[in-house]
Amino acid sequence: MKPMIHEYQKTNIIKTSKKVLLIIAISISVVACNKTAEVKEFKTAYVDTSELMKEYTEAKDLEAKYKAQSEEKGRQLEAEINRFKQDAANFQSQAQANGQEWAQKRGAELQKREQQLGYAQQALAQQLQQESGAEMDTLINGVKKFIKDYGKEKGYAYIYGTGDAASILYAEEKYDITKEIIKALNDKYKSSAKADDAKEEPKTEEKK
Repeated sequence: MKPMIHEYQKTNIIKTSKKVLLIIAISISVVACNKTAEVKEFKTAYVDTSELMKEYTEAKDLEAKYKAQSEEKGRQLEAEINRFKQDAANFQSQAQANGQEWAQKRGAELQKREQQLGYAQQALAQQLQQESGAEMDTLINGVKKFIKDYGKEKGYAYIYGTGDAASILYAEEKYDITKEIIKALNDKYKSSAKADDAKEEPKTEEKK
């Protein structure tokens, strides 16, 4: 009789083991399905950064600002360059009449002026580049912070960037939120500009 009890217990153990294995397998498949569902629930989007910078009002205003400065300061320098060209042209016609000593002295002066004008052109270009570069860096950092806050507010898991320095080679258009970001940024910039104007108006009235 003892062997029969042993065989019965052995059969029960095998059946129980199979049930346990089945339960484990079902549990693993449920977990896997849940993970797949979680991945599918991730809210993702991308922004075309090139388009963003073209259509962002603050970026366009910044570009217009430095273009105007470049033209204004360039006109002043251009006037000096034109005077130099006129003096150089007169020098050629006057050199023979005024003699070699005058020509050498006058020629050295013109060479010095030409060098100074060249340095002035380089200095102006560097100044505008540094100033505009610093402001553009500040603007870009502000845009990055805005997109980060926007992503958190709207519940995005990821917001990718495409454009000149893109890391995404393909994305469906339905995930493109570039226009949303541009509108939100422009609205924010517009409201901040109005707030600044409102602060300046009382000061102007006090002066009157």
